[in-house]
Amino acid sequence: MHERLKGKRAIITGATAGIGEAIARRLAEAGCHLVITGRRIERLETLARELEEQQAVAVTPLAMDVTDPQEVEAKLSAALKRFPVDILINNAGLALGLEALDRGSLEHWERMIDTNLKGLLYVSRLVMAQMRERDSGHILNMGSIAGETAYPGGNVYCATKAAVHMLSEAMNCDALGTRIRIGTLAPGAVETEFSDVRFAGDRDKSRAVYEGYTPLSAEDIADLALYVLAVPEHVNIQHVRIMPTAQRNPFQLDRSGTI
Repeated sequence: MHERLKGKRAIITGATAGIGEAIARRLAEAGCHLVITGRRIERLETLARELEEQQAVAVTPLAMDVTDPQEVEAKLSAALKRFPVDILINNAGLALGLEALDRGSLEHWERMIDTNLKGLLYVSRLVMAQMRERDSGHILNMGSIAGETAYPGGNVYCATKAAVHMLSEAMNCDALGTRIRIGTLAPGAVETEFSDVRFAGDRDKSRAVYEGYTPLSAEDIADLALYVLAVPEHVNIQHVRIMPTAQRNPFQLDRSGTI
């Protein structure tokens, strides 16, 4: 099944760690050539060298801040001229803080909206335009169960992920009559740097998020992404929710340590 991906060209945003890095590794193993983006160029260059040596694929690191529309326009447009893309993984995103709305940080709100929502728009606009010209392409947007069910303190983060889910539906409407496919992955609890970022490096708080159960790993999400991307061209998997067995929804989580 993964043979369908061999030789395809993919762009992955937020590829410096976590789910983005894991998807980059899985796609390289499947024989995809990659453009990996993020703000930490050292990590991107290290990952690119490793994947090229191990998998015999071409990997281009692209330092790019998806929240800057001018930078995205300049750098991504140039990359697309050299690298017609078959797959886009809109993975860049973050959560900041866990305060009630009336106690929230304006700076945190702006960063989440700029990254999770506007960054996805800036990147998708350019890539989808090229895909339309070629009448081919597959876009995967990283959503969250937080985009389906709100939780205390999640306010703006939940709103941005709900917007991602709705945007995916709208993008599918806009792609009618083409061979472009758009899907959303909506994970539950995944142990990555996510909670470290949310709690500004407070390791005690971030560790507590995953105590008492086995959370999903970045590799679990990458395996699912690979499956969605490798289905036949007449199949469009538009939305998938994935959670650890110990979690049934954002409010039901078995922390007994038995699962």
